[in-house]
Amino acid sequence: MLGIEPVTTFELAYKGFIIGIIASAPTGPIGILGIQRTLKNGPKYGVVTGVGAVISDVIYSLITALGMSFVMDFMTNRTNIFWMEIIGSAMLFIFGLYMFRSNPNKYFLPKAEKLSKGNNYLHHFFTALFLTLSNPLIIFLFIALFARFAFIVPDQPIPQVIGFITMTCGAALWWVVLTYGVNKIRKTFNVRYVRILNVTVGGIVIIASLLGFMFTLMGKL
Repeated sequence: MLGIEPVTTFELAYKGFIIGIIASAPTGPIGILGIQRTLKNGPKYGVVTGVGAVISDVIYSLITALGMSFVMDFMTNRTNIFWMEIIGSAMLFIFGLYMFRSNPNKYFLPKAEKLSKGNNYLHHFFTALFLTLSNPLIIFLFIALFARFAFIVPDQPIPQVIGFITMTCGAALWWVVLTYGVNKIRKTFNVRYVRILNVTVGGIVIIASLLGFMFTLMGKL
C-alpha cells in the first residue's frame, strides 16, 4: 500500500498505463473534435489532436500529483488510505455512470466544427491543447484515479516517473486506436458509434469501480 508497502516499478507501470487509457477514453468535446478531424482530414490529424489533449492531461496529472504529494503524511495511515480508495471508487463510479448515460449528440455543434477547420498540424495541436486545458475539472478525475490505484509514491521517484511515462503511453495509444478505428469505418460512421463507445467504456469503468470498492472492503476485513 501507499507509503507502507514498497511499490514495484512494474506495478506503477501498469497502473499508469490503465490510468492513461481511462483519462483519455471519454468522448466529450475533445474526443468528438478528434473524430471530426479524422473524418474530415484523415487519422494523422486526429492523432495530432490527441497529442495536444494528452499533453494537457499530463500537465493536469502532474498538478494533481504535486498536490497529493503534499499530504503524504495523511495518506500513509492505513485507515486514511482505506477511505481514500473508497472515495476514489465512488468518484470513478459516478464518472462511469456519467459516461454511460452521456449523449454525444450535444457535442456535434458548429463550435466544434469551427475548431476542426485548418489543415496544419500546429493548428490542430494547439486548439486541442488549449481546449483540454480549459477544463480543469479533469483534476477531479485524476484525484479519483490516483486515489483508487494508490499511484502517488514520491519516496520512489524512478518508478513514479516510469508510471507517468506509461500513463502518457496509455493515453496516446487510446488516441491512435480511436482515430485509426474511426478512419476504418469512416464511410459508415455516425453518432451511434460514439454512443456505443461511451456505453462500453462507461460500463467498464463502473464495473472496475465496483470491483475496487469490493476489494478495498475485503482487504479491510
